[in-house]
Amino acid sequence: MTWNPLKKKESAQEPVEQAPEKKEPTKGKGRPTPKMKQAQAAGVRPLVPTDRKASAKAAKAKLRERENAEYEAMQKGDINHMPKAERLPWRIYIRDYVDARFNIGEFFIPVAFVILIASMVITSVAQNQTASMVMMLLMYVYLAAVVLDIWLMWRKLKKKLVAKYGERAVAKGSRSASYAWSRAIQVRRWRLPKPREKKRGHFPE
Repeated sequence: MTWNPLKKKESAQEPVEQAPEKKEPTKGKGRPTPKMKQAQAAGVRPLVPTDRKASAKAAKAKLRERENAEYEAMQKGDINHMPKAERLPWRIYIRDYVDARFNIGEFFIPVAFVILIASMVITSVAQNQTASMVMMLLMYVYLAAVVLDIWLMWRKLKKKLVAKYGERAVAKGSRSASYAWSRAIQVRRWRLPKPREKKRGHFPE
């Protein structure tokens, strides 16, 4: 093998190829990641509305609209849209039972009002104390008759409610007794919900 000094010199002068530079990998989609505080603030919604007056006004209007709808349902006798308490089966039974009978206390309010006015007129104009006392005595007698009639009604109605719906229908929390007597002392045409039958005598089964 022959030694050639020129060939060694040419090989020394050849440029050395540089290795390609490594680029750092880009994170994400090429845009900066939002800070944690900003991300949390974007997803947080206030529990309390900013405008409390407007929110309260809207809630009040919604409540009034619902009450008006329930009142209209009680006037028309639409049980499906009445308040929840009025849709209870034993309350429907109480209403039908009270509306079916003649209650002595049905005219208590107008009769008591007439007696009081008459007693005041007799005392101030005629100045007749005896007549005024007689009028007041009549009112107390009528009141006693109303109380007795309501007691007899509830005594019979309570047995029917227990037999049909159980003890829950007459429990203290049900307020069935007060519901029955308060309806019994109202004039029939003023009662709400309206009676389902136009005339008395249609007792519930």
